[in-house]
Amino acid sequence: MQLLFCSIFTPATAEQRQQNFIDYWQFSQQHGGELLEADKDLAKKREKLQYFQQHPVRLRKPLANPDAFYRNYVKMIDKPEDLDRMTLMLTSIYKFARHEWVGIKGAWDAVPDLASATTVEDKISRVHLAEEFCHWRLFDEMLKTCGLDHVEWVPLPPWQEWFYRQFPKLPGVIMDGPAFVTELMGVTYYFHLNQLFDDVLADEPEVCQRLKALLAEITIDEIAHVGQRRNFLGDTNTKVSKWLVKPFYRLFFADIPEVALLFDVEQMIRDGEAFDYSVVPETMLAKSWLPSYCKA
Repeated sequence: MQLLFCSIFTPATAEQRQQNFIDYWQFSQQHGGELLEADKDLAKKREKLQYFQQHPVRLRKPLANPDAFYRNYVKMIDKPEDLDRMTLMLTSIYKFARHEWVGIKGAWDAVPDLASATTVEDKISRVHLAEEFCHWRLFDEMLKTCGLDHVEWVPLPPWQEWFYRQFPKLPGVIMDGPAFVTELMGVTYYFHLNQLFDDVLADEPEVCQRLKALLAEITIDEIAHVGQRRNFLGDTNTKVSKWLVKPFYRLFFADIPEVALLFDVEQMIRDGEAFDYSVVPETMLAKSWLPSYCKA
C-alpha cells in the first residue's frame, strides 16, 4: 500500500506539534545514540564514521588537477566556467558544509547542554546540533574519498561569522522560520547532489557509491530535521516560511557560484516549495522521522 503525504507546509494545531516534539525526542535518542558533549558527537554516528574510515574507498584515477580545488575551495579565484565539473562539485560541497559548520559552532554555545536543558525543545536542539557536527565530519570524509587530504576548515568573513553567532539568540518568532527553510534547503541540495554523483562519477562507481552512502547518512538526519524545525512553526510562520523559500535559496546559493553551473536553482526552489515526503526514498524514510500531520 502506497503511503500518502501532505505538504510540509500543512497546518498543525499546537497540541499536535507538542506531541510531535515528544515523539521526535524519543526518536532522536534511539537514532543517534548517546550524546558525547565534550566531543560534540553521538555514539552511533561516531561508529558509522569509524566504519567508513576503517574501510576507505578512493578514486582509481586521482584528480587531474587537485591544485584547482585547493586554489578555489575557500574562495573562487578562477572563473568557475573554466573548472571541470568534478572540481566544481567538490568545491561546492566544501562551501555548503562550511556554512553548516560555522552555523552550528555559533549555535552550540547558545543552546543549553543536555544536563542543563529544562524543556524537550532544548534537549532536541542540543542533539540536533551534535548531529550537524557529525555531518561536517562526513562531508570531510567525502573530500578525503576524492583524495583531498589537506582540506582546512576556515572561518567565514567576519560579518558572516557574527551573523551566525547572533542568529540563534533571536526570538523564536523571528528565528524559527528561517531555521526551517535552511533545513529544507539542505535536503533539496542533497537530493540534487545525489543525482549529480551519478553523472560526475560515472567512471568511478566505487567512489560514487561511497559518496552516496556518506550523503545518505546526512540526508536521513536532515529529513528528520526538516520535520523537527517545521514543528516549531505556528500557522502564520508556516505561511511566511513558504514565502521565504525563493529568496533564501537564491541568496544562499548566490554565495556559492559553483551551484548555478551544476544545478537548476529554480528547480531547487520549486522542489522546496512543493516538498512533501513522497519524494523521499522509502529506505530513507524508514530510518528517519516525519511529523504526524504530514501523513495523509
